[in-house]
Amino acid sequence: MRNPRTTRRAVAAVAAAVLGTSLLAGCASDDDSGNGSSSGDTDGKTVITVGLFGTFGFQEAGLYKEYEKLNPKVKIQQTVIERNENYYPQLLTRLGSNSGLADIQAVEVANIAEVVQTQSEKFVDLGKAEGVSKDDYFDWKWQQATTKDGKTIGLGTDVGPMALCYRKDHFEAAGLPTEREEVAKLWEGDWGKYIEAGKKFKADGPEGVAWVDSAGGVYNAVISSSAERYYDEQGELIYKDNDAVKEAWDTAAEAATEGLTDKKQQFTQPWDKAMNNGTFATISCPPWMLGYIQDKGGDKAKDKWDVAQAPRPGNWGGAFLGVPEASKNKEEAIKFAAWLTAPTQQAKLFAERGSFPSTPAAYETPEVADAKHEFFSNAPIGQIFSTAAQGVPTQVIGPKDQVIQENIVNTGLLQVDQKGVSPDKAWESAVKTVDNALDE
Repeated sequence: MRNPRTTRRAVAAVAAAVLGTSLLAGCASDDDSGNGSSSGDTDGKTVITVGLFGTFGFQEAGLYKEYEKLNPKVKIQQTVIERNENYYPQLLTRLGSNSGLADIQAVEVANIAEVVQTQSEKFVDLGKAEGVSKDDYFDWKWQQATTKDGKTIGLGTDVGPMALCYRKDHFEAAGLPTEREEVAKLWEGDWGKYIEAGKKFKADGPEGVAWVDSAGGVYNAVISSSAERYYDEQGELIYKDNDAVKEAWDTAAEAATEGLTDKKQQFTQPWDKAMNNGTFATISCPPWMLGYIQDKGGDKAKDKWDVAQAPRPGNWGGAFLGVPEASKNKEEAIKFAAWLTAPTQQAKLFAERGSFPSTPAAYETPEVADAKHEFFSNAPIGQIFSTAAQGVPTQVIGPKDQVIQENIVNTGLLQVDQKGVSPDKAWESAVKTVDNALDE
């Protein structure tokens, strides 16, 4: 799941990296003036309102104009709240009152389970919409937005398949292979091998360069490759006893206690500075992370980074579009949501903005299959992320996954990484903080 500190500006950034253009800014601030459903006309047209957070890139990629050209009697109006932590509470409030809702509303993957479990009656079943086929989407993505009785309340816009980005110059200095296929073999199938490679790097690598940016980043990567994490399929909390959580914690804690991390908290200014200075050699990379690295690394890092498959396929990120039952233009909104998330449009969005498609059919298009990343040594990112996405397990997402993961990383592992607290004591602290947060 994407770190809550980030926004979809990262997706805009990766688009700039794919296209070799300047960094693209977000399209709105936290001011949501104008948000809300509309049944009025503009020049006699039906207005479909779209409520988003961050930068999805639909408007910037020209998809709204394309749809309006195909449907001359329709006009699209978009409103954006920059950060999901501001957007989501407002969405819940408006769902509760059945007022102020856009015709189409986005939902972050970190929140989709809670919406499915507590708000599904407030959304249209898009699984029954004309032109929508379950087979177009990854089963694990489709299931995330589907209730136990089979109602699908959201269509996936993108996914965040995991890879590992690495500095070729630092690998060469440490006597490690630099070709991406050989690099992937260092840790293939086992995150423990990734740690062992890090120990070799620490022994032989350049002075002042850590193996990985942070313990939290390691944890996010490992846990993202697990099917069950914090809840089981029955919705019961299992994070305290789940072997997958233990593996992710132990792997991340070992990276910290063995001195393999740069001790930076992700998405902070010190982390940005470390990326610019090149003081770590590897980082877990969903597609949206590439643009972030390019932006913070700058021209001096071009061709020094490359991309390799992660030890195991995982997913970190993604979102959905849903149509509220309270929409005043429900039928038109359903048609537009189906069109906007269809494989053809997802491929176009990736080519223009970098959002990786949640529809495997899009991976066969030239926009995805032939995609390479100039900044990352011309890495074939379309192939790398397509392969990763097709190996992601069907993940159980619980209603408070984000709360649990944020506290494990920012309360527990941060203490191990930056303060030298023992993993056992840090785990106890994290559990206490999680339980307190869940009781609120």
